[in-house]
Parts: sequence; C-alpha cells; structure tokens
Amino acid sequence: MSSDAQDLKLFEKQKRIYPKRVKGRYRNLKWIAMIVCLSIYYLVPFIRWDRGPNAPDQAILIDLVRGRAYWFWFEIWPQEVYILTGILICAAVGLFFVTSLFGRVWCGYLCFQTVWTDLFVWVERIIQGDRTKRKKLREGPWTFEKLYKLVITHFIWLVIAWCTAGSFVLYFNDAPTLVHSFLMLDVSPVVLGFVGGLTFMTYMMAGFAREQVCTFMCPYARFQSAMFDKDTLIISYDVDRGEPRGKHKKGADWTDLGDCIDCTACVQVCPTGIDIREGLQMECIACGLCADACDEIMDKVGLERGLIGYNTEARMDAARQGRSEPFHIWRPRTFYYASVLCLIGGLMLHTLLTRSPLEIAVLHDRNPLFVQLSDGDIRNAYSMKVLNKTHEHRHYKLSVDGLDHSDIQIKTAGQTTKEDIYVEADSVKQYRLLVRSSLPKQEPREIKFKLTDIETGYEASNTTMFISQHP
Repeated sequence: MSSDAQDLKLFEKQKRIYPKRVKGRYRNLKWIAMIVCLSIYYLVPFIRWDRGPNAPDQAILIDLVRGRAYWFWFEIWPQEVYILTGILICAAVGLFFVTSLFGRVWCGYLCFQTVWTDLFVWVERIIQGDRTKRKKLREGPWTFEKLYKLVITHFIWLVIAWCTAGSFVLYFNDAPTLVHSFLMLDVSPVVLGFVGGLTFMTYMMAGFAREQVCTFMCPYARFQSAMFDKDTLIISYDVDRGEPRGKHKKGADWTDLGDCIDCTACVQVCPTGIDIREGLQMECIACGLCADACDEIMDKVGLERGLIGYNTEARMDAARQGRSEPFHIWRPRTFYYASVLCLIGGLMLHTLLTRSPLEIAVLHDRNPLFVQLSDGDIRNAYSMKVLNKTHEHRHYKLSVDGLDHSDIQIKTAGQTTKEDIYVEADSVKQYRLLVRSSLPKQEPREIKFKLTDIETGYEASNTTMFISQHP
C-alpha cells in the first residue's frame, strides 16, 4: 500500500447527523424564534412607509441605483457611511454583550444558519420520518420509496431556497414591482443571477453543510471563549449528579449509580452531534435541545429535571461547596460592553435625529489657482455640490462671507443664479462657481459659502479659501 493511501486512512469521513425530534420548552422557544425571524424576513419588504411623493414608500429598502438606504424614519446617504459603521459596531458589541451573559444563544436561536437549517430539517422529518427512518432511508438501497421521498424533500428545499433568495433581492428593489415582474417573467438578468446564486447557497448551506458551517466556517465559534467568564450561562452537564453513569430502569436500585442512564438522548437530538457530557465544546450552539431530551428521560425514570441545562461555572462551583450563588448580570465585562454600546448607540441616535436636511460641499479648483482678469480683478473657480436630503423640491440662495466687493457667477445649464438655485427632492446637484473680487493681492483669505433655503430659512455652509497670489 502506498504512503498516500496509508495517510488517507487516518482521516474519517464526515458522518451525517440526523437530529432526533424532541419536545420541551427550549424546542418551543426555537420554534417561536424561527417563526418570528422568518416572518420578519419574508414580510418586511412589503411594509409600506409614506415618505412623500418624491421618495420610495418601502419601509426598508437599499436603493443601489439612487445610492440610498431607507429604514422607516431614517434615510442614509453614501456620505453618511459612518452611520452604517456605527450600526455595525453596535451590532457587534451587542452580540458580545449578550454572549457574555447568556453564551451562544444567538447561534442557538437567531442565527440565519440555525433558523434555515431548522426549517430544512423540519421538512425532511415530515417527508422522511424521524431520526431512525431518515437514517435507514438514506443508508438503504435505492427503491421507489427512497427516490420519491428524496425528490419531494429536495424540491421543497429548492422552493424554500428560491423564496429566500427572492425575498433578499426585494430589499434592494420595490417589492410589489419586482414580484409583478417575476409573475410576468420580465426580470433582468442581474436579478436572476443574484436569485440563482443565493438559491444555490441557501440550498447547500441549510440542506447539506448544516452543522459544518458552525464547526468549520463560522469564526464566532473560535473566539466566543474570549467573551466567557465564570458567570456566563452555558449548557452544562451536572457531573457530580450524573456520574457514574449506567443503564437503569424506573424503580430499580440507584446504589453506586449517578442519575445519567447513558441513554444518549442528548446526543441524538444535538444538531451538531456532540456529547455535552464531555463538557462545553466549540461546536455547541447553546440551543438547549439536549436539556429538553434529558428532562424527558428524567421524567420517565422518576428523577429530578435539570441534569443538563443552562448554568454558570460559578454556580456549579458553589453547589459543590454546598452553597447557592446568584446569577450575576452586572460585572466588569458586561459593564464595559454595556457602556460602549450605550455610548456608540447614543452617538448614532443623536446623529440620526440631528442630521442636516441640507449639505453643501465646495472644492477649490487647483489649476489654475486663480485668474487675474483684464480689469485687475481676481477670479477663483470652485465646484459646489448641493445635497437636498428632503423629499420636496427646494430653492436656495447662495452668498459668500469674508470677501468684500465680490461677485458670484454660476456656470451651468439653464438660468440658475445665486438668488435661485433649484435642487430636486432627495438628490445631489453640482455647480461650477466663479467668484471674483476687486481686492488687492494678499495672502489666501478664508471665506464661507452659505446656502439658504428660501422657504424655510435653513442654512448650510462650507469654508474654503480665496487665493489672489501664488504662494
């Protein structure tokens, strides 16, 4: 046998996991979380939100064509990417805060991979049966029953994946319009490409990769321990109570045996296939299904529930010493996370609530820096961008402070003057300005362009320089 063949025998093929059905409070909580998350994901694009006649009426929309992001009351422009950065930082710190308190509850209940995998497993269980039947069907010979059950299963998976992909692109397009385009078979190749790619990814990740995404692809599993401490809630097995484990029946003598009857029910229901009795592991997503399975077995053998459940290391240590320990929410780690979250969240909220409906940006031309006219006047050229963030067409008046004996000319198509600058609703318009002054040559002077809304009187300004001689 060649050395390559010998090396290959050292690696075991990835075993497919067939999670067993289980009932209990944590399973019910996962059903509720799945229903809520899927309802939000699929239905939110159809929520309407009136922003006026010149703005889209979709509550949540990322308009790539116009370069806007809409979220109910708020609208984010490309120039306000710092707001998006702040939102992402808040989301990350919020996740760290929750993890430091309750462990990987995000992974177990709200993660996209978990939610869609639960949905796909539910479909698989309905068509093919529970754990034993699914395993027997897949590992058995090809029969008509196996063929049609697998075809039906994968067809429903593809339908779900297609709906998932289609819903995703609705967040980037007007939802009713795009749905009508799909029904009329009049969809652009770009949209079809995205839908096709996302359908394939959803089908592969939730139908085949499943727990391997959590184990090998997701980086969160690798650094989650950095956010844990002795007061973090984790799924734990009570070793002192459960060991030594052994087979047992209800009513039999428990002498020299722990409460664990080694039924492996906790392993059979685990979506990642681990044995929680071996301690907390990287693959554990803290879904609590093993606790439900163990509680069900404890009821059958007449023992107290809670052999497996959410607990903290500090409370387990205290129990071994015969004392009780409360669950500490506020501790240095959570205080730091909460402080950062409140600080950044407050800054983002203040920025959103006080954002200006009008912005002006003025850039001085570099070549030439200035021009001396035949009558001796000095002229500087500027490029001005006006951002009208309101949903109404506006007229503005332009003036300049800090430069006496000056005149402003606007070089653009139409009859635009400094007394009446028209900018359409929710748009950006660019103008070329020529500013001349009869002042003698001197050092560069700081000037301020002021743009005033004729109707409301709201002002926006931008400071730049007027140059009259070479440096």
